[in-house]
Amino acid sequence: MERIILLCMVSTCVSAVHAQKFLFSPKWGPIGYKAREEAEDGTAMDKIIKANEFQASRVIDGTTTLREGDIAVTSGRRSKVCFARSCLWSKSVDGHVYIAYKLSEDYTDLETKVIKKGMENIEKGTCVRFVPRTHQRDYVDIQPKSGCWSYLGARGGKQTVSLQSPDCLQVGVIAHEFMHALGFVHEQSRFDRDNYVTIMWPNIWRDRLRNFEKFRTESLDLPYDYGSIMHFGKFAYSQDGQPTIIPKNSKDIKLGQASSLSHIDKLKINKLYQCGDTDDY
Repeated sequence: MERIILLCMVSTCVSAVHAQKFLFSPKWGPIGYKAREEAEDGTAMDKIIKANEFQASRVIDGTTTLREGDIAVTSGRRSKVCFARSCLWSKSVDGHVYIAYKLSEDYTDLETKVIKKGMENIEKGTCVRFVPRTHQRDYVDIQPKSGCWSYLGARGGKQTVSLQSPDCLQVGVIAHEFMHALGFVHEQSRFDRDNYVTIMWPNIWRDRLRNFEKFRTESLDLPYDYGSIMHFGKFAYSQDGQPTIIPKNSKDIKLGQASSLSHIDKLKINKLYQCGDTDDY
């Protein structure tokens, strides 16, 4: 009898191991899991994908879903799509763009410091300034919800930026989500992106193909930025560990950033908000 019980226990353990391999294989598990684990110099977006793809669903709530992996889109009355100048935060008479924020009390002091470093990443070299909310009607409500995500541009009133702890509390990830809140989409979503990168469609997990759509966004007369904090990594949403985005000019060009805005990212902010001397940054 003891031998039978022992054999059952061994069989159960073996089945559990096989189940784990099945759930976490690149074919069946979280999309891009294998590629990101093998990459030594992952981008901010790689970290976001890893955090968000472990969620059972990309539906945030009954009316809000995620587009392109981390952009919140709400159906119904407030579902308008904001690209570039259509949803800007207001600019002060002193030339700065002040964005009021409210920080969840659930964050520790250390986590709060990291979030503020992400804000400083945006502020340095740009006219954007983050200020604690006092009376402002429009503000970002920073919460440790499930995953890393933000709405696109200023929506009016309170809008959530989700920075789950600890997965999203990295300076580059925080800066990436605040860039969305400022009104910027992912770099490879630019309408002219096919002049600069090749999308390897067969290597992308089939239910994430829409994350690689192009949009008629405002390029602000700035060059395509391979190194933008907003660019997908080379293996984003790979189903087999093979590249999903390859630069046309040189395969050795690194895509994306892990921890800070690029020079062109800062230029984008100042040009979009028509503030500061962009030639100085």
